[in-house]
Amino acid sequence: MKTSMWFLKIMLPVSLFVTLLSYFNILPYISSFAAPLFTLIGLPGDAALVFVTSIFTNIYTVIALLATLDFSVRESLIMATMCLISHNFIVETLVLQKTGSSARGMIFLRVAGSFVAAIVLNWILPEMGGKMMAETAVAMNLGDTLIHWLESSLMLCVKIVLMITGLMILQRVLEEFGVLKILSSMLSPLMRVFGLKPDVAFLWLVGNTVGLAYGSAIMLEYAKEGKLAHQEADLLNYHLAISHSQLEDPLLFMVMGLPIGWLIFPRVVLAIIVVWIRRGIYGLRAHAHPVVKVENVSI
Repeated sequence: MKTSMWFLKIMLPVSLFVTLLSYFNILPYISSFAAPLFTLIGLPGDAALVFVTSIFTNIYTVIALLATLDFSVRESLIMATMCLISHNFIVETLVLQKTGSSARGMIFLRVAGSFVAAIVLNWILPEMGGKMMAETAVAMNLGDTLIHWLESSLMLCVKIVLMITGLMILQRVLEEFGVLKILSSMLSPLMRVFGLKPDVAFLWLVGNTVGLAYGSAIMLEYAKEGKLAHQEADLLNYHLAISHSQLEDPLLFMVMGLPIGWLIFPRVVLAIIVVWIRRGIYGLRAHAHPVVKVENVSI
């Protein structure tokens, strides 16, 4: 309940703030400043609105927005990949910070990673015919907007409490019966390819199934109890910052008609590169500042 309350105290005010920004058309104004940058990487100026919205909100909002705009499948695929990397910044950055990483570093990594992914995809993606199916947005007055926000927030509260409670019970049960050790052993080769230690296998699995937000309970508990060294927690965060929630979110975009393989594998490859670069930086720091052990000598 403590973890759920911590999570909701962040998410609900942010959600209300973004709802008001959207209602008063402030988000389009903010995104207009970024529009020229998106045209440089081969995307329409409206892509800035989708990206900026994703930073403040979740994937469901991005999908709703994409459904109301006139983008090609190829453009939507690039934007979906960017948003899968850089969505829900405020909540997820606080989770990453709580588990041992720099908030500024995580923000820079996710924004830079989004644009690197977009540039590479724009270069290698084949032409894809067709347009996304656009829907007409339904206008609501302020009262209806707030009531809609309240209803969705109440459902979100229930979902968060149940999800976090279930995950924490699952983690304790798996730990009690030694399943976590078996899981770590099974995923050990994959973790080593990713540049991670086998100890983080369960956290990696949680982050890639339910995502950073809902998986925060387990990650915060591991950080609080000191079950992971700071370096290993930081490396896991670097991976998950780029590649997380690889189950539900890509499936949502697949329903819209986007190829799921392009939504998963580029982020995994980018995450591997990022982690090995980060691990290399740790190695260089250790080489530059070696730890000198002093032994007691009795005379």
